Amino acid sequence: MQSILFQTTDWAAVPVTEHRGEQGTARWRTRQFDGLRIRLVEYSAGYKADHWCKAGHIVYCIEGEMISELADGRTFTLSSGMTYQVSDNVSMHRSYSEKGVKLLIIDGDFLNTKKETERILNPWRI
Repeated sequence: MQSILFQTTDWAAVPVTEHRGEQGTARWRTRQFDGLRIRLVEYSAGYKADHWCKAGHIVYCIEGEMISELADGRTFTLSSGMTYQVSDNVSMHRSYSEKGVKLLIIDGDFLNTKKETERILNPWRI
């Protein structure tokens, strides 16, 4: 991962991409850096992800509410001011939002536990 020089982001100026879910739509505004992705994401009312995700994320709920369902059947409600954190390949999950939600989502190489384990065990290879 390369250093990121100090900078600000005017999220209103970042282009929107739309991603259809099983139900509803997710609107992403994405900043991509080397090994790091930061997204401002809005799920429409009734949004349900169309896949089980195994990627790691740090998710901060800005406004609204959503439910994260894990593959083992557990569910967790995330509402305004809350976060969840998960590493890559640890807990398959998918999201649902009845009334819509606005999230800040951060993910990247630092959440890949396999890479971190390799770095610790074999620092001369990285």
